[in-house]
Amino acid sequence: AEMVAGRDIDWAEAVKAASPAPCVPVAATDPLYILYTSGTTGQPKGVVRDNGGHMVALKKSMKTVYDIDPGEVFWAASDVGWVVGHSYIVYAPLLQGCTTILYEGKPVGTPDAGAFWRVISEYKVKALFTAPTAFRAIKRDDPNAEFLKKYDLTCFKTLFLAGERCDPDTLHWAQDHLKVPVIDHWWQTETGWAICANPMGLERFEVKPGSPTKAVPGWDVQVLDEAHHPAKPGQVGALVMKLPLPPGSLPTLWNADERYIQSYLEEFPGFYKTGDAGFIDEDGYVYVMSRTDDIINVAGHRLSTGAMEEVLASHKDVAECAVIGVADDLKGQLPLGFMVLKAGVARPHNEIVKEVVAMVRDRIGPVAAFKTALVVKRLPKTRSGKILRGTMQKIADQQDYKMPATIDDPLILGEIDEALTEVGYAHGRKG
Repeated sequence: AEMVAGRDIDWAEAVKAASPAPCVPVAATDPLYILYTSGTTGQPKGVVRDNGGHMVALKKSMKTVYDIDPGEVFWAASDVGWVVGHSYIVYAPLLQGCTTILYEGKPVGTPDAGAFWRVISEYKVKALFTAPTAFRAIKRDDPNAEFLKKYDLTCFKTLFLAGERCDPDTLHWAQDHLKVPVIDHWWQTETGWAICANPMGLERFEVKPGSPTKAVPGWDVQVLDEAHHPAKPGQVGALVMKLPLPPGSLPTLWNADERYIQSYLEEFPGFYKTGDAGFIDEDGYVYVMSRTDDIINVAGHRLSTGAMEEVLASHKDVAECAVIGVADDLKGQLPLGFMVLKAGVARPHNEIVKEVVAMVRDRIGPVAAFKTALVVKRLPKTRSGKILRGTMQKIADQQDYKMPATIDDPLILGEIDEALTEVGYAHGRKG
């Protein structure tokens, strides 16, 4: 493109004429940045990050969690606008003296389902950190990982997944094809770094599919029941962290100290509320089942939609799925499933639906009352890959909803509305 005088500035010329700006010293507790949460539910919150604690936590995590040494190549396949991008594209790798990769594109379609393997091979990536939804997309378009065979991945040692719950089927698929440890870990925009992980540079634990392993040193993770008492091993409850929180976690919300207290500290005094539901097993492994909003009440039984999604995801023809709770006059709520099928699946949809209904009945029991599932082309997500289950539930129940600011493609909501109407929900609801 031609430069237009008076409008365009030549970068090299501008730098030549610029005066150097000195570094400005700041207090460890001064704000470093404000990052708004994705807003999958409610109004987005401005998470404040401080300078000192943030640097300490991120630098330490590069070795203890990700086993990355100075000079090695680390790739967080995220967007700089999300917390993963802030923490692990920008700050942590640079603090550790690593090469970091900034990637513009998707795991499929830019140009194909081998995009990730090409980058890993070309830049000698030691560890990749991405969301399970990226691997579901690759698995959907290339079920047998044919593209993987075209690249030399001997440099690649570990795959880390986070951002949403990783279903065991996706974990097994990645593990079987990549032949490296696949590490699910759990954290939030608010925490800034991993709450639970299998700490590759500290002590490698056995991988239990469906679990992000154990609390990282610094975090005291507990499960509380409805009466705020400690839950028994295996009992689903609210996942909370005992105060004080470790370095790197949010000190407050921007211009909203009161909202910070109400959102995170009020409900469970002495604890930080994660908003996630789950359990801890006898070995201390943490299982994050779903958001607490995604625990549904079916005829007095509290059931996890995450557990049902796990069953649907294990079906051989399903690439990705979601389960929501919809209003029901008789039982209070009923589960409703959505499935995106793998590329090339040509079987009748009603056959697949019958099979997943039987699988849920077999693995969770008749108490789940899981009888309806829909096959859809795609699921509505935020740009960071989180499925908008809350919005889908509001469409199904004909409730007012706000278009989420971070939605990837608003047109998908119309497709979901149409599919729901066909089975008697959304505009198909009577009365």
